Amino acid sequence: MTRAKPEDDEYWDRSKLKAFTFDDEDDEFSRLKESKRAVNSLMMDVDDEEDEFEKVTWSGEPVGSISWSVKETASINPGSEQGFPKIDTTPSLSKQGSGYSLSSLFRAKSKSSGFQSFSESFSETSIRTYAPELRKPKFDGKEFVSDLSPEETVRRMQKGRAYSLEKFRSLQDKLLLLDEAVALYDGNVIAAVLIYLKKSLNKEILFRELMSRDVALRHYVHYLKEMGEQKLLVELLKALGRTEDMALIQYKEHFGIKDEGRRRDFLRSCLSLPFSQDDATHVQDHYTLLERQIIIEASDKKADGEIFKKFPRKASILNMPIITTLYYSCFYHYGESEGTYSSPANIRKTFRISEKQYILTALGARAKLKSWFDVDSLFNTKNWLGYTKKRSPIGFHKVVDILHKNNAPISVLQEYVNLIDDTEVKLSMALKYKCHDIVINTYRDLKDRQQLVVYGAKLERDSAEYRKVQIILSNGQIRWKN
Repeated sequence: MTRAKPEDDEYWDRSKLKAFTFDDEDDEFSRLKESKRAVNSLMMDVDDEEDEFEKVTWSGEPVGSISWSVKETASINPGSEQGFPKIDTTPSLSKQGSGYSLSSLFRAKSKSSGFQSFSESFSETSIRTYAPELRKPKFDGKEFVSDLSPEETVRRMQKGRAYSLEKFRSLQDKLLLLDEAVALYDGNVIAAVLIYLKKSLNKEILFRELMSRDVALRHYVHYLKEMGEQKLLVELLKALGRTEDMALIQYKEHFGIKDEGRRRDFLRSCLSLPFSQDDATHVQDHYTLLERQIIIEASDKKADGEIFKKFPRKASILNMPIITTLYYSCFYHYGESEGTYSSPANIRKTFRISEKQYILTALGARAKLKSWFDVDSLFNTKNWLGYTKKRSPIGFHKVVDILHKNNAPISVLQEYVNLIDDTEVKLSMALKYKCHDIVINTYRDLKDRQQLVVYGAKLERDSAEYRKVQIILSNGQIRWKN
């Protein structure tokens, strides 16, 4: 028996795994974030810190899962040490409620993006193998280890000394060995014992015994996840009564399906899985969206309309998030009747998109096309007397920012700056975007002669705006405040 190399000792003195818990803060679904990239050529870029709206993109770069504008991120931190922390025995596995949730997948708030994708974290399990292998036993002169107790065996395993698990043949001895490993608080030892029990026990018996051993169960679930044994993991979750988690584990398999037709059929089969009410709605939306995208993609590939010639498509619409799909629809299919799948109105209604999100997305698309008439139509409303008035659910200061970023003419900008109710905000925006008439009129209304004089000095002397300032300053009927 050869002695382990020093580097082997150093490596195995560290631990690779941590206990799995359904309530873990680093759970994959809880780390998912909303897609926030704006696409290069058809970009609608809006600073919206208050409402946290999407920034929509269209360059062909994958914006993440088709699932409700979400980019999947995993809980594996590349910078974290692959250590094996001591096990926290306080969290427990209950049969009520699911630790995973598609609700968090679809509605998660933005976090840092330095994480591996959720789909990759599962698809690369063959590469990222975390199966524990205890260090090579050190020879200590005791070659006969068949008479060791479970407690002595696990301690020898921890210290890297000679041991044998094969001698534990009865169910009682195997369970005692597992309990001793858990009591030792060493993840490698727990996982090694679990691997032995997995090989030597009927899975139904193993599942039954793990139900009363939370720490060992969490290790076993984590081990199955890391090794990619999805079928066995689904069977375990079903035996635990965690049908929602079982459904979510099955649902995530769509990440590995490349063909859109097969992915659509797989999602259709997922509709009958026992999701929670919220999650079932999201899965239905996922299936419906992909089905719509397949239809739109097939039609637009053959399209030869003027807009497709002037702005050729740079990527497929397949597997894009819902907001990106809405942006695409507002760009290429604006004005279509609600009865068509590609109609923005149809997409808005089908996926229950809020008025704010719809206005924000449609505004970016139509402003990019310089279609100022369509921009006006987004905000025009009629009161009960039949008079037309502009109303914006996102605030006209945000509208002005979007218009300016899309190089709107000064006449369009001035119209919307004038609609800002707050005088200070209006003046600030007018100064920022050089809406001279608004600045001059605002200083006049505020009766601020000093600021009007200062501003007039900045204007060209032969300009109409400069002459306007001089006329106002010479008006003796105005009672200036300064």
